[in-house]
Amino acid sequence: MQELLNHPAVQAGFAPFLIALIISELFLRLRLSGLAIIAGFALTVYLVSDFGIEPLTASRKIIWLGIFSAALGLLFGSAMSTWRSWLIVALSGAAAVWTLQRILQQQELNIMLQWGAACAAYVAVLVWGMDKLLEKEALRVSCAATALGIGTGGAALIGASALLGQFGLALGSAAAAHLAIKFISNQPLPTGRMFTLPIALIAGLTGCLAVLSAQLPWYALAILAGIPIAAWLVPLPKQSIRVQILLLTFVTFLFVAGALYVTWRAAGDVPL
Repeated sequence: MQELLNHPAVQAGFAPFLIALIISELFLRLRLSGLAIIAGFALTVYLVSDFGIEPLTASRKIIWLGIFSAALGLLFGSAMSTWRSWLIVALSGAAAVWTLQRILQQQELNIMLQWGAACAAYVAVLVWGMDKLLEKEALRVSCAATALGIGTGGAALIGASALLGQFGLALGSAAAAHLAIKFISNQPLPTGRMFTLPIALIAGLTGCLAVLSAQLPWYALAILAGIPIAAWLVPLPKQSIRVQILLLTFVTFLFVAGALYVTWRAAGDVPL
């Protein structure tokens, strides 16, 4: 059993998918199925890492910021004033700088400022984009979250970071479970900011850390940043939810394929 739990495919794929499936079903009537994202991510953290604080590394900052963002999203739900929404976007950018602080401080001043601003902007764009999707409809959110998680995790894995790859893939697997329920039931599921904020923040921070500490090219993040925007803008036919899911999945995974391709070209084969 322990050998099975130590398998990367179980840790970052099957396990978070299963727990997210269970959480989505258990909390559906309470309209808290959006907690599936952080539940799947937390299970993967338990299997591949730990919830320690000391030393407070960048990866541990990502873990705790992700948990805090889920609690914050649960507090605010789907209703939030405009100024609070923009405040969260700004704080997410600041969180990126804090997470990468030690790595940035090792660079020359001009490089430190450039990378710090770029990472803050990337995370802020993801948080803003997922928030806009939430205003539109929950179906787009789930498709974008699945693509963003798998794209980030896959690119980080190709970029030679197994831990960060598992972080991203866990997000994608958990979001996929939420999406699978929608596809099977042909009914929408509530998400809320407890869903959108963790996926955007964790994926954004994971991608930035992979760029600075591994071999993930920065332009792969530029491609991934287009996922929530594309899911927001693509017109949907007035057909069943299943057809809409298939269309959104196809569009968003074009960006995933692009990010994986450019990362493979820059970094080489997947480290196995």
